[in-house]
Amino acid sequence: MKHLEIDPETSGAPTKDHVNKSTEMPEPTTTKVHPPNKPEQETNVKFVLCWHATTILEWEGLRILIDPNFLHANDHVHLGPGELPRIDAVLLSHYHEDHFDKLVEDKLKRSLPIITIPHAKECLTAKGDKSFTAVHALDFFQSMRLDVKTGKIQGGQKPSIKVTGMPGKHVPPGPLNVANNILGTVPPTNGWMVELGYAAAADSEKFDCGHRIYISGDTLMVDEPKEIPERNTDKNIDPMLVHLGGTTIPGPSMPLLMITMDGKQSVQPMQLLNPDVTIPIHYDDYDVFMSLLSDFKKAVIEAGLSDKVVYLDRTDQFEFNVRHGITTVC
Repeated sequence: MKHLEIDPETSGAPTKDHVNKSTEMPEPTTTKVHPPNKPEQETNVKFVLCWHATTILEWEGLRILIDPNFLHANDHVHLGPGELPRIDAVLLSHYHEDHFDKLVEDKLKRSLPIITIPHAKECLTAKGDKSFTAVHALDFFQSMRLDVKTGKIQGGQKPSIKVTGMPGKHVPPGPLNVANNILGTVPPTNGWMVELGYAAAADSEKFDCGHRIYISGDTLMVDEPKEIPERNTDKNIDPMLVHLGGTTIPGPSMPLLMITMDGKQSVQPMQLLNPDVTIPIHYDDYDVFMSLLSDFKKAVIEAGLSDKVVYLDRTDQFEFNVRHGITTVC
């Protein structure tokens, strides 16, 4: 497994012409704590929804920007590239403009570490002198670890994030999938398992997982994602970020193909993986969406899962705690 050590003290600004002098996370509109009765001072993980699928995860000073997109259709966004806090790495599910837009292409520092899929790496590193220079590709079920460079060593271990590619698929099996494989109209995609925990201070494969986050990415509920619980038996997930929208191409007026889960489909990974908490994202920012958040809410109520969902608005913050020495099976 590949290891990448990151020093939050020296990782620098996320963009080439960064104008925000603050390294702090954005001030949240609302903070929701998990479990709900936990005091905020006992949390050490912050998750901020910027908009669409763009989110920021902070753990022990290490910040990951997920699926960055600064262009928007309905003016929901509250963070632009110059307003980002210090970012240490990017997690990119696939190379598509609503997850990595043209403004990102132009603004992000070329040396910023990016963890993504092989197809996206090919695209990001084939831009001549504008290529990104620290791109790491993970295929399904491949992992790498981001170790935090810190003097905060506990029991010979230091904070670490293990990232594993999870299966995802935009196009269902059949003739359209065969045609897309030839034409490449819809790019390949994946999801992520992000494990927060502690690793041996020396270069080692030993990793004690304290918390596990599943990010569905833009996928349909086809056979590939159903392999996830088979490989993660008895591994607790909390929270799950599920991409909704029922995204259609070319659009709702001519919905020839749905390429992300609609409200009804999105309940299926909740039932399959049984996460403690599900947070819906990616559902109302573009006119290609055929299934809005209300469809998901209705499906959740019908499935009797309302008490396992947390709804975040833009710039809302979700906080929880990873305790050292209290580990789950990894």
